[in-house]
Amino acid sequence: MNFLEERIKKDGNVLSDHVLKVDSFLNHQIDPALMSQIGKEFARRFANEGITKIVTIESSGIAPAVMTGLTMNVPVVFARKRKSVTLSDGLLTASVYSFTKKETNEIAIAKKYLAETDRVLIIDDFLANGQAALGLIDLVVMSGAEVAGIGIVIEKSFQEGAKILAERGIRVESLARIASLANGEVSFINEKLEELV
Repeated sequence: MNFLEERIKKDGNVLSDHVLKVDSFLNHQIDPALMSQIGKEFARRFANEGITKIVTIESSGIAPAVMTGLTMNVPVVFARKRKSVTLSDGLLTASVYSFTKKETNEIAIAKKYLAETDRVLIIDDFLANGQAALGLIDLVVMSGAEVAGIGIVIEKSFQEGAKILAERGIRVESLARIASLANGEVSFINEKLEELV
């Protein structure tokens, strides 16, 4: 069991067969040491991809994306879900449906932060049905940049997101792959993670 799986087993809370709550270390309260490990692992996996930018979505993708950007020494751009008076011109936009929140958000990135020469690594906290990842891919493609791959902290492999992305030929690297949340228990698809100090 890798460091992230151990943390999920210890501090994750299964709310249903489809919902895992990890707000004590990932998407409400953030464990900086764990995020540092996650950033180093993504940087290791995508080290040979010539990444020039990292793209994520607010808000839970920001911490792992920033730590990955720090390790790779590249800028991080996050798609906003809410309108801002300071973000109004030259926007790339896409619609993303959240199954957890049961709502559709229009996400936006200022085009000036993505260039046609960029090779982009997309980072997000969860992959379930793939809607956030697809929205981020759309924004990158609209900019003319290239998607080099997607780094996912926790993949719910029993949902269709990973399959949809694989069918599109997108490289996905997930640090923890959950096979099932049945009966209040987390079971993983085992995959070797480099143990980082």
